[in-house]
Amino acid sequence: MTHKTTSYRTLNEIENLVRSFEKCTLPRKEWTHQAHLIVALWYLTRYPETEVVELIRDRIKKYNASQGIKTTQYSGYHETITLFWIQIVRNFLAAEGVNFPLVHLANYLLLGYGDKNLPFEYYSRQLLMSWEARKHWVEPDLQPLPN
Repeated sequence: MTHKTTSYRTLNEIENLVRSFEKCTLPRKEWTHQAHLIVALWYLTRYPETEVVELIRDRIKKYNASQGIKTTQYSGYHETITLFWIQIVRNFLAAEGVNFPLVHLANYLLLGYGDKNLPFEYYSRQLLMSWEARKHWVEPDLQPLPN
């Protein structure tokens, strides 16, 4: 499956994305799967492991509220998808290391994980799209997450 990939040339481009997300000024159409990945990468490389999940969760919810996005059974913040992608980015960093420039890591991450349908290799659609999975972390039902 192909997917459109954004690429970054400078750290400033990444910083601008993260800052506009944090200030809730990022246009909604730019809050894409790829932007989510870059924000997760930023936080995982800049904050203590113990703070990352709460920071990302809280800031996504704050951003969504600023855009009028309500969490319902069918839309809005999704806990399982958020935690799934945080784990994928964590695994990516563990494999690639953090010794590369962030721009290099960001572009490589997007090349490997830019397809937002990856969770469906681990979760059935029925489980992942459930209200329970949206509200709380649920374990995959098709195969375990990679460590």
